[in-house]
Amino acid sequence: MFDKELVIEVLTQIQLAAETLLERFKPINNVSDYTDSPEGMEKLDAVCMQLIAIGESLKKLDKITNESLLAKYPQIDWKKAKGLRDIISHQYFDVNTEAIFDVCNTKIKPLSDTIRQIIEDNK
Repeated sequence: MFDKELVIEVLTQIQLAAETLLERFKPINNVSDYTDSPEGMEKLDAVCMQLIAIGESLKKLDKITNESLLAKYPQIDWKKAKGLRDIISHQYFDVNTEAIFDVCNTKIKPLSDTIRQIIEDNK
């Protein structure tokens, strides 16, 4: 068994990061919104930081739960979510902006919804 209080704390941090990311992504309509201005590049940096935080926290969650919790929610590709953190952190200058845009546009809302469900299921 794992420390439910700590798990809820980590899940809440992930949820906050996902909500922050979604808010920062609102003004982004296409990849060039990131790449064509210094302000866009700052927005990309901010989004990438949240993706790193989410991935790192997912890894922490796996460690705390002996990889038992996230496996119960297969609607999210947790391996890719954690792996994105590694790519951004270790190969930042080679980050594919189109991939970041796609993740923000299609993956973060379902991740946020799933994290919210996990929190409810573990209260």
